[in-house]
Amino acid sequence: MIVFCVLSVLLLTFYIREGEAGPIHAVRSGVVTVTSPVRSVGSVVASPFNALGNIFSNLTASQETLSDLKQQNAELTGQVAQLAEAKETAERLEGLLGLQSTYNLQSTAARIIGGSSDAWSQTVTIDKGSLDGFEIGMPVCNAYGVIGQITEVALSSSTVLLINDETSGVSAMVQSSRAQGMLRGQADGSLRLEYVSTDYDVKVGDIVITSGLGGVFPKGLPLGTVSSVERRDNDVYYDIVVRTSASTENNEEVLVITALSDEQRATDEDIAAANDIDSVQTSTSDGDSQESDQTGEDGSTDGQDSSDNTDESTQE
Repeated sequence: MIVFCVLSVLLLTFYIREGEAGPIHAVRSGVVTVTSPVRSVGSVVASPFNALGNIFSNLTASQETLSDLKQQNAELTGQVAQLAEAKETAERLEGLLGLQSTYNLQSTAARIIGGSSDAWSQTVTIDKGSLDGFEIGMPVCNAYGVIGQITEVALSSSTVLLINDETSGVSAMVQSSRAQGMLRGQADGSLRLEYVSTDYDVKVGDIVITSGLGGVFPKGLPLGTVSSVERRDNDVYYDIVVRTSASTENNEEVLVITALSDEQRATDEDIAAANDIDSVQTSTSDGDSQESDQTGEDGSTDGQDSSDNTDESTQE
């Protein structure tokens, strides 16, 4: 044993002192080359036995150890969930800040705390109210654009009527052609852009934005994208369906716009264009009334039909 120890020390000393091309290095390299396949085979053969050893050690672990591991696993799972939620919240808030910065909005953040209480209205409830300076009529946005307008205000909460509610209407225009119209919600929850003249070029994919008319919504905020356009023969207006870009699903935070700046209001050109649309609408309505009068004189409709036409004209 002493002889072998002395030889080992001497070989180690020579190995350290000699260069890379020394005889001991050469012998070591040869041994490694010869034994590498054997070690690889040994590793493959030993792997199942190592796995069985791990399983056996797990099975023979104490109950205290298993309880500690389960507790650590639960804590790590909770931390992962918290980090994921924090990441989602940060992304939503970043989107709101981006919208606020891009459009220079004077706004206050709020959180959605409830939805519609019935199937006939499209509303959400937010967690701030008159104590925070909110008033009826203020526009509400999420990170993607307009979602609605405040219709009821309490001390610490407010009700927001969504733009896809059938009683909702927002002055809008097609961004590319500047064609103006009224974006209205429908009973089925869809959106239609009404009173857009067929003189304008409107196509699927066009972006619809707020026009700023009326001084309620800032000009230029995203409302949605044109999903279908139909033009029937002899129609004055397009039949346009809009897909909203600001759904309230998967959103918790919103911005309430508290004031408008001068550049966020409609320009004189926008107002003139809207007046032209109103003139066309009035002319169309007058023409329809004249046709109804002529029909009555000809006697081609009975009293019931005339009454129905009157009711429809009143609703329009």
